[in-house]
Amino acid sequence: MAVLGSSLGGFYATVAAEALGCPAVVLNPAVDPARDLAHYIGEQTAYHDPAQHFEFKAEYVDELRALTPPHITDAERYAAVIAKGDELLDWREMSQRYAGAHMLLLDGSDHALSDFAQQMPFVLDFLRLRPHTV
Repeated sequence: MAVLGSSLGGFYATVAAEALGCPAVVLNPAVDPARDLAHYIGEQTAYHDPAQHFEFKAEYVDELRALTPPHITDAERYAAVIAKGDELLDWREMSQRYAGAHMLLLDGSDHALSDFAQQMPFVLDFLRLRPHTV
């Protein structure tokens, strides 16, 4: 078993990996979502449909804070794909949080990892999902 997540999903993958002791792949992972999302408390507009609104509550930030592991306990269990071109999250903070992990640090790319197909071999190799040739 392994978990994989991107952005806030990378944060949740880390929470799960720490709780379960399983490997995790994190893609441009949110390092401190409680801090970052605290700025959005209140009514928000849905990104894909501006006609939809929702309430982002302070207790959600508290829940994220409570879930946040103080650090990763075994860096070898993690693979991180981090883009220096991420327009939302600081690649240096991500790199520091996952120091010692199997890391693919991309010089460009973006938060969505629009070029993710190019990183798939790294992810599949870490998860041992590619057949080895002899």
